[in-house]
Amino acid sequence: MIQLHDFSIGFDNRVLLTDVSVTFPDGQLTALIGRNGSGKSTMLRAIAGLNRNYSGTILIDGLSTKQMRPQALARSIAFVNTERTRIANLRCEDVVAIGRAPYTNWIGHLQGIDRKIVDASLRAVGMESYARRTMDTMSDGECQRVMIARALAQDTPTIILDEPTSFLDLPNRYELVALLLSLAHEQGKCVVFSTHELDIAMMLCDTIALFDSPHLCVLPTAEMRSSGYIERLFGNDQICFDAVTGTIKISK
Repeated sequence: MIQLHDFSIGFDNRVLLTDVSVTFPDGQLTALIGRNGSGKSTMLRAIAGLNRNYSGTILIDGLSTKQMRPQALARSIAFVNTERTRIANLRCEDVVAIGRAPYTNWIGHLQGIDRKIVDASLRAVGMESYARRTMDTMSDGECQRVMIARALAQDTPTIILDEPTSFLDLPNRYELVALLLSLAHEQGKCVVFSTHELDIAMMLCDTIALFDSPHLCVLPTAEMRSSGYIERLFGNDQICFDAVTGTIKISK
């Protein structure tokens, strides 16, 4: 579970969020939505411990991230960014094995249990047959699944993903979000991801976090659908979201 208490953040003299207090629950998939450039990535990086330029408190399962040592933080939260991994000769199983770094000895040697966890993580995302394939020979969707497997191998109660559906075609977007939903429900993890796919978020996610600077509103999807917040935030754009039908409409 992620909790923000009196959380404020910004950059370049620009305020993004002010005095936000919200909770992202365990066992649920939460989509973080908002306008382009609103600061979603900045907030997620702060939660992941990669940006300490904020005020207030971030708690992961009741523990303050600022008071946690790097190894403890790495055992509490996994972060998947939007960067593509295309290194030649780097096998999928080696990428996933990086997730075991917080648990290995000082030379990074994998024990038997670590290898079992790597295999199980690949299997959980349907990529076990790709273990020895190299990342430069795979599609964007396949690579994204491997990066999620790496986060699973990290064995954390919380997973954060920054726009994981970027660069994917529509079928793969749905498939990836459905995978995240199953991981949240079946493994009881707190999974939060940022996205611009409003229709997919409203169709598949348990919770919606609406980034409306300087505010952040977190509601169950059904409540967010009927709240009117989404129409107010996106209603002046040419592309509008119909919260009643869960579809995107193009204004004429």
